[in-house]
Amino acid sequence: MKNFNVYENFITQKNTKDGKKKIPDLKKDRKKKIKISKIEQIQNFLGFYKNFSNEIEKFRDFSKNEMLNHIRGSPITAGILEEKLEGNKAIISTNNGFEFYVEICSFVDTKDLKAGDAVLLHGKSFSVIGFVKEQVNPLVNLMKIDLAPSESFSTIGGLKKQIQEIKEVIELPLNRPEIFLEIGIVPPKGVILYGEPGTGKTLLAKAVANRTKATFFRIAGSELVQKFLGDGPKLVREIFFSASLFIPSIVFIDEIDAIGTTRFDTFSGGEKEIQRTMLEMLNQLDGFDPRDNIKVIMATNRIDSLDPALIRPGRIDRKIEFPFPDHKTMIQIFKIHTKKMRIDQNLKIENFLFRKENFSGADIKAICTESALIALRNYRLIVEENDLKKAKDSILKRKKEKFLGILYN
Repeated sequence: MKNFNVYENFITQKNTKDGKKKIPDLKKDRKKKIKISKIEQIQNFLGFYKNFSNEIEKFRDFSKNEMLNHIRGSPITAGILEEKLEGNKAIISTNNGFEFYVEICSFVDTKDLKAGDAVLLHGKSFSVIGFVKEQVNPLVNLMKIDLAPSESFSTIGGLKKQIQEIKEVIELPLNRPEIFLEIGIVPPKGVILYGEPGTGKTLLAKAVANRTKATFFRIAGSELVQKFLGDGPKLVREIFFSASLFIPSIVFIDEIDAIGTTRFDTFSGGEKEIQRTMLEMLNQLDGFDPRDNIKVIMATNRIDSLDPALIRPGRIDRKIEFPFPDHKTMIQIFKIHTKKMRIDQNLKIENFLFRKENFSGADIKAICTESALIALRNYRLIVEENDLKKAKDSILKRKKEKFLGILYN
């Protein structure tokens, strides 16, 4: 199109003195345009360099610390609202344990502000300049098990009485709450499972969560023992608050004796903090409505050391004991764990499982695993009776060594 315009100008152009028309120099015009483009690029670069130099000049008067603070920005202090008072006043606390009587700025919407919320504070006056909506502690999110446990009642050997009792206390109120309304009783709030280690307490709790399709929160008692003052009770509150958001839910607290031991007079700050955590636990057990589809399962090996206030009726309504399995139950557990294993068909379980041996379900599972490893060590893919006997002797030896270590230490 440009060449056509040039040609048209050439046609309409007047003759020169010698009677000839002047032919336009296209090559010369192109060189001019290239020069203009390069000059514009140089001007743009010089403008950018000038702006950059001006920014550098601004920072030359700053010290290194001032420059870092300018780049970093100023952080905002965070605290906890302890109490909201009249006249836009409040009492707040900080992480170091101090409390302050401060003012709430007028631009802060106080309608949704309540005790326990995280608030943003002014750096000098500590006035409340904002607040953070309720958030769950990341540690609580780690305690929540999103996927339903794979364990079921069919994978538990024996424990028929214990399964029946926990169904009545946990499963039935979650799946059929209308039955309790019709008969006119309040469903139990929780249950405590106690017995020797490895007898199936945690396994039964997981099976209940699978059967009810409830959100499962698994907490170790030691996780509730926190370093700073007030963090333990706060974590307990956040656990039950999170459980109320994901109903129906089951809160399973393993090794509850870490915080639930009998109270006594003490001058130790750590012991007092543990007692405060237990008191918050008592408050949560009394505070929430039992029909809110939140059930509590506790487990311990030392029920005799627990505070009576924690396991009294009304808080923990049923206590379920987990004894060592009898001979019939031991054989049933053995069959469950060897169901997918390749075992010699001529093997007789009665030859190595005796009635007087106090093997837990965990011990029997360990024997099955150890026997398979012994077979692999001998380049075999089939477990023989001799492998099981060696595995049983090995587990018995470990148990005796552990018992003697406890006895003499």
